Amino acid sequence: MKTVHIDAKDLHYTPLNQQIRAAVADGAKEIVIDHVLGQRFIADGLRGNDVTITVNGVPGGDLAMFMSGPTIIVHGNADHAPGNTMDMGKVIIHGSAGDAVAHSMRGGRVYVRDNIGYRGGIHMKRYLKKHPILVVGGSARAFLGESMAGGIIIVLGLKGVPPVSEQGVGSGIHGGEIFVRGTIDDLCLGGGARQAPVTEEQKSVIRPIIEDFTKSFGMDAAPLLASDYTRIAATSARPFANKYTWE
Repeated sequence: MKTVHIDAKDLHYTPLNQQIRAAVADGAKEIVIDHVLGQRFIADGLRGNDVTITVNGVPGGDLAMFMSGPTIIVHGNADHAPGNTMDMGKVIIHGSAGDAVAHSMRGGRVYVRDNIGYRGGIHMKRYLKKHPILVVGGSARAFLGESMAGGIIIVLGLKGVPPVSEQGVGSGIHGGEIFVRGTIDDLCLGGGARQAPVTEEQKSVIRPIIEDFTKSFGMDAAPLLASDYTRIAATSARPFANKYTWE
């Protein structure tokens, strides 16, 4: 299997991404990028189900935007919007990530071991048979799942932190599901969202996702699978219908 190593030290994001695309076009299946420090748009629009990219460092914004197929493993934190409008593939972040993680994602999976910023999963949506998934090991800030139209978000609240403790969770949600380990205060719910304990049938849906997440980070899935969860979903397919005027 062909492996390509790229040194990103002091390298602008444009030539970096040109090198990544050239390596994939040349048949590389493993690409290791060292000394990444803020370079944006890594692997954007890249295709190839059998390509794995290891990023050593801190990638900049819009990591894996429009990506369809590859797996990206980040050994470090990530900036804003990893997985933006991603079509297929997987992003595994061994750290925390910024705002708008999985923004408008329509397929694939984004796993963040630690915490994420504001508006995680905003505008996530299903696309045909594709079901996007965002899993956060730690906590998420305000407006998680805002205007969500499809897919699954899971927040585990590891290391003793509450999964979500800020306002706007599911604000304007009209599709998809948010699962949190434990419960959240009703005051944190956004307009159009409601919460209820997870049923056994619903837990059977998230069980394999949690198992895959923990496997990705070398964690023990057993205590997470034994925990209680809350499901947050839409109260209506048109939560803000009264905000518009129809003739």
